[in-house]
Amino acid sequence: MATKGNSGDRKTRSPLALIIVISLCCFFYILGAWQRSGFGKGDTIALEVSKNAECVLNNLNYETHSGGGDDGKIDDSESTVQEIKPCEDRFIDYTPCQDQMRAMTFPRENMNYRERHCPPQEEKLHCLIPAPKGYATPFSWPKSRDYVPYANAPYKSLTVEKAIQNWIQYEGNLFRFPGGGTQFPHGADAYINELASVIPMDSGMVRTALDTGCGVASWGAYLFKKNVVAMSFAPRDSHEAQVQFALERGVPAVIGVLGTVKLPYPSRSFDMAHCSRCLIPWGANDGMYMMEVDRVLRPGGYWVLSGPPINWKTNFKGWQRPIKELEAEQNKIEDIAKSLCWEKKHEKGETAIWQKRINDHSCRERVTQSTMCSKNEENVWYEKMEACITPYPETSGPDKAADGAWKPFPERLNAVPFRISSGSVPGVSEEAYLEDNRLWKKHVNAYKRVNKILDSGRYRNVMDMNAGLGGFAAAIDSPKLWVMNVMPTIAEKDTLGVIYERGLIGIYHDWYFSISVLLRFNSSELLFPPCEAFSTYPRTYDLIHANGVFSLYNDKCNTVDILLEMDRILRPEGAVIFRDQADVLNKVNKIVKGMRWNTKWVDHEDGPLLSEKILFAVKQYWVAGEKSTESPQ
Repeated sequence: MATKGNSGDRKTRSPLALIIVISLCCFFYILGAWQRSGFGKGDTIALEVSKNAECVLNNLNYETHSGGGDDGKIDDSESTVQEIKPCEDRFIDYTPCQDQMRAMTFPRENMNYRERHCPPQEEKLHCLIPAPKGYATPFSWPKSRDYVPYANAPYKSLTVEKAIQNWIQYEGNLFRFPGGGTQFPHGADAYINELASVIPMDSGMVRTALDTGCGVASWGAYLFKKNVVAMSFAPRDSHEAQVQFALERGVPAVIGVLGTVKLPYPSRSFDMAHCSRCLIPWGANDGMYMMEVDRVLRPGGYWVLSGPPINWKTNFKGWQRPIKELEAEQNKIEDIAKSLCWEKKHEKGETAIWQKRINDHSCRERVTQSTMCSKNEENVWYEKMEACITPYPETSGPDKAADGAWKPFPERLNAVPFRISSGSVPGVSEEAYLEDNRLWKKHVNAYKRVNKILDSGRYRNVMDMNAGLGGFAAAIDSPKLWVMNVMPTIAEKDTLGVIYERGLIGIYHDWYFSISVLLRFNSSELLFPPCEAFSTYPRTYDLIHANGVFSLYNDKCNTVDILLEMDRILRPEGAVIFRDQADVLNKVNKIVKGMRWNTKWVDHEDGPLLSEKILFAVKQYWVAGEKSTESPQ
């Protein structure tokens, strides 16, 4: 491994200095130096990192200490390391809570069988999910939007089923995504520009979007050009690998469905919601699904419906459906929209756009008290969906927005959110919010001094497992990446609404399934495990940030279970940043050494005397059927 400088410089360097240089550079090698493209060759970032072998890390203490436990010292002993074995090759796409065989045992009504149904403890896998043979690191964005290595998701059914709709094509060892869709035959760009003629996307006023029944998420993929970030979801159904393809492309997506439980997002989150032939019966169940969209839509937000029954008078023959049926369906949708205080802004071709009113002053007479939701609107995790209307927050006048005036992005990223300035988040003041921003900028700057490719484009899909106020995501913000901000439902404060108000996206989840949640369901479901998997396919995140996660779940969830789930969703050669107390990280470090991860300790950026430490980890490259952990060159 060559270093910069002339030969004379190399001769005068001490042996100790050479050892330090080589050690640090080997760590960067692990952090992504030999990343593979879709063709299995090293990418530009890798070559640059490997060339720059002389790496300098300032003001960080890498010394490992003997001892351990409550004295805050690091126990680097490997005496208690136990190897965790790989799973069988047939589990390469294992998604525990969306297992197809288990799903078929649940009722079909209201898509219940497509919802989350996690395995009981005795059925859980306690092994490492292998990557498929030939797995390749995805292309960097924006190339990844259009090309995915075939080996990463080797399923061709969509190339046949959606061939005429231009969703996906198979070319050589790659899938190509032309940007087409059922409702946008001229491409996603043209379709989005048509929407932008009505919806203010270009001004930054619309930043967050929800795409229901997203397919391969081409709508969300092309929205990045408008600096709009979409949370896309689709069920794991007969259209194999839809959400998997979306995440391989570098587009935010989760496995999900509008069914019997509320969506795992806070009320008044999204600036825009979208359905393009998503096959959701919007008029059914007394409008329950439209009411759920209304719940997560911000006052002043937009809803786009593209496809049947819009403009049925012109298209009924092509749809091969009775005129009266289509007419009744659209009339039902129009009536529900009025009851929700939505105003129709546009209808052209097969696309209609409604806007939610900024408050309820103009339509109070349409909503009776009996249709209003009575439960806590933010308590949504595994809560049954109801046909009721979420009330607007109170306003001081008819011209005031119920959730505060919208700010354009990126201004809203660091501005004090209305939820905080209005006192809606108990215990979080404006001063505390601003201090949190300051701290996370410092933390992320320290991370970048260790992992020098953090904002290089190597990491596209990022997860923050315990997001707080979204400070990590705001500090790392870059057009090269996006962050899935996870809000554990047992967190002291529910701040996910704040995260959305900042123009970021996130989701409720619990790595621990509490008994209080189980009691809301039938006793037959009490076999659910104490730890739950995330609604995603394996290998869908490049970087995971775990701040205080294991302290939060101390005595609630098995540390090994959480780490195995992290390993499942982390790509080969993906990175993890743990931030926690030293005694907690000692335990984590011993476990992940048996999981084919490489680790590196770092002291807190304010000095080695602080008990909080940072543990950097990198998952080794290995694939199904191979014992070797060597990356192919």
